[in-house]
Amino acid sequence: MIDRKEFYSQIRATLAKGGLSQPQVDGFEAILDEWEKRRLSDLRWLAYILATAWHETAQHMQPIEEFGRGRGKAYAPTYYGRGFVQITWERNYARLSDVIGVDLVTHPEQALDMPIAVQILFDGMIDGLFTCKKLSDYFGKAADWRGARAIVNGKDRAADVAGYAQKIWDSLRLATGDELLNIAPADDFVFVEDNHGEVLKTYYPPT
Repeated sequence: MIDRKEFYSQIRATLAKGGLSQPQVDGFEAILDEWEKRRLSDLRWLAYILATAWHETAQHMQPIEEFGRGRGKAYAPTYYGRGFVQITWERNYARLSDVIGVDLVTHPEQALDMPIAVQILFDGMIDGLFTCKKLSDYFGKAADWRGARAIVNGKDRAADVAGYAQKIWDSLRLATGDELLNIAPADDFVFVEDNHGEVLKTYYPPT
């Protein structure tokens, strides 16, 4: 269970040094609630989901419209970017409609509704609905924080999103009782597995 008071204390100290507004907190809360509802376990996934939302919404942490509504682009004026992840093109709205059971083709503005935007964010990143790349491709025994940007948008600002994600991961580990905060290249991590090969924990070995 995530100690949210501790989580926000850490986030305010590292990621959002100017503090968090109530809408930003509301966005974090919606994503954390969805994470716990789905009973997922790999905190690296959650860190990268949150970092993606932080970046894609220009740190607003609310479902937003693409700046300029795609003016001058082929997918405008109807299917410009919306949500926590800026989905574009009618074909992508149609694919997501089939998955979440909401007609986003007729009503693309529904991608701005918080519950729908959260579902799109999770399903898209977990199941590879945006680019055919998914979280499990980048976070297994090793973690490819930069490469994971391909889940949403190739290599665009990959280092920035990776940096956000690692700060969030630190905050999540503190908020779940794991005091081991060192971040190292994936090859330097020690991985603890259960009898089925499931990774239970990663940590940086003492020198």
